[in-house]
Amino acid sequence: MTGTSRYSIWLTAHAVAVYLFLYVPILLLVGLSFNRSPLSAIWTGFTFDWYAKLFSDSEMIAAAQRSLFVAAAATVSATILGTAAAMGLARPAAPAKQTTAGLLYLPIVIPEIVLGCALLTFFSVTRWELSIWTVTLAHITFSVSYVAVVVRARLAGFDQSLKEAAMDLGAGPWGAFCRVTLPLILPGVIAAALLVFTVSIDDYVITSFVAGADSTTLPLKIASMVKTGLTPEVNAVSTLLLGLTMMLVLTAQRLLRGRPVRK
Repeated sequence: MTGTSRYSIWLTAHAVAVYLFLYVPILLLVGLSFNRSPLSAIWTGFTFDWYAKLFSDSEMIAAAQRSLFVAAAATVSATILGTAAAMGLARPAAPAKQTTAGLLYLPIVIPEIVLGCALLTFFSVTRWELSIWTVTLAHITFSVSYVAVVVRARLAGFDQSLKEAAMDLGAGPWGAFCRVTLPLILPGVIAAALLVFTVSIDDYVITSFVAGADSTTLPLKIASMVKTGLTPEVNAVSTLLLGLTMMLVLTAQRLLRGRPVRK
């Protein structure tokens, strides 16, 4: 056996071990969400009862509704702001481009706990009562950067001569944007919006700092259930959240590559 073959075998074994370490716990979580026993670690039979109990849990439904509201509001707002920021940074004559880009991408780089503390301090100093609105503003704050990064990457391959040609033919700046620029960068914009929705609906760390007593989101509700004891209901809601997240991420990846999503 040659040295190259041994290297290939060890590399494959290492990759398999890493993937098993990452995904076996997730597969166990999904499987145990169908466990008949209230004790997650003991398998006693297959059932959908925990999913039925989940959909009849009023507190869980309310938390899910809050998460969906925050995610939807953050997605719309951050997509508009982030796309505008990316368009501005794509201009050759943009003032202080590097400094602005560095500040815009800062929320992605700094730890979430630092950003959560900073936002909590800001809301305390400005005397904002913690509520669903402070959660929404916090999610918009860290989501704008994700949109700007994705849309700016899409704009990197954009042919500015197409926009100039449209303006030469009589289209104004807004008309050229709506008829030329936006349709060409739309896959990137949609991918960024899906990414923001995924990040927002999954966020726990920052939300735990800025959420009020009556604004518990789904991740906060799941965390509180885990503290009181792990049951298959927690596995069931985690499985549904995992499925939604995977679907949105895969769709965003397909759109970002510029390929249509098959129905």
